[in-house]
Amino acid sequence: MGNAELLSIHVHPVKAFRGQAPREASVEPWGLAGDRRWALIDDGGKVVTQRQQPRLAQAAAELLPGGGVRLSAPGLRPLTVAVPQPVGTVSVEIFRDKVEGVLADEAAHLWCSAHLGADVRLVHMDDPATRRAVDPEYGLPGETVSFADGYPLLVTTASSLDALNALIARGEHAAEGPLPMNRFRPNLVVAGTPPWAEDGWSRLTIGEVGFRVAKPCGRCVVTTTDQTGAGRGREPLHTLGRHRRLGGKLVFGQNLVPLSRGTVRVGDRVEIIG
Repeated sequence: MGNAELLSIHVHPVKAFRGQAPREASVEPWGLAGDRRWALIDDGGKVVTQRQQPRLAQAAAELLPGGGVRLSAPGLRPLTVAVPQPVGTVSVEIFRDKVEGVLADEAAHLWCSAHLGADVRLVHMDDPATRRAVDPEYGLPGETVSFADGYPLLVTTASSLDALNALIARGEHAAEGPLPMNRFRPNLVVAGTPPWAEDGWSRLTIGEVGFRVAKPCGRCVVTTTDQTGAGRGREPLHTLGRHRRLGGKLVFGQNLVPLSRGTVRVGDRVEIIG
C-alpha cells in the first residue's frame, strides 16, 4: 500500500453538528484537536444526537481559536459561543458512560433549542484527559475520549465507499445512491488502498503520527440521514446488513486511538504497520 495517502480531515466541534474539513489538524490523545468537545444534552442530561434529532445535520459548528465555536443553522442568526469557565459541572450521560461537562451560557441553550424545537443545553468537555475513558473492552489503561461515540478517531477509506456504493447500485434501493462520505462522519479518509483493506489493519502511521486500530465501527441510523437536508432513507444500513455484518454489528470504518501526538495533513503518506 505504498500509494496510500490521507485524502481528507474532518473535525466536528459540536457532536452531531456539521463539521469542517481543514487541511491539517493536531492529534491529541483523545482525538483531533477540537473534535466533539461540545455536545447537546436534554433535560435528563442525556446526549442528543442525530439518532433522535436528524435536524442536527443542518446545524454547523466552526471551531474558533481557543476552543470556542460559531454556530449556524437555517433561519437563525449565527452565534459565537465562548468556552465556559469551569466553575461547576453537570452530569452528562453518553451511551453507558456518565461524564462531567461544563454548561455553555444561556444564549447557546436558547439558540440550540430554537433550531431543534426542543429544550436542550450545550455542554463543553473541559478536561478530556480525565473525564471519560475509552471502552475498557477495547481500550488500554489511561486512554480517554471526548464526546465522540466511543473512540478518539474514526478512519474510513475512499475505496470502501466506492465498493459500498457499487453494492447499493445493484440493490433494491439503488435510487438512494451513491452516498457521500459525510454519511459516515469520519475524522480521517484514506485513499489508495484496496476496498475493505482496513478490515485487516492493526496499526498505521499517518505522516508523523502513529495509531492503533481499536475495533471496526458499528453503524447506526445516522448513516441513513442526509447530511444536507436531514431526510432519512434505507441506505446504507440495508446494504451493510447484507454484506458487512460482523458480530451482530453493521460495520464501516475503523476506530483509532492515537499512539502519539503530532499533526496530520492532507496528502500525508499512510503506512500500514500491521
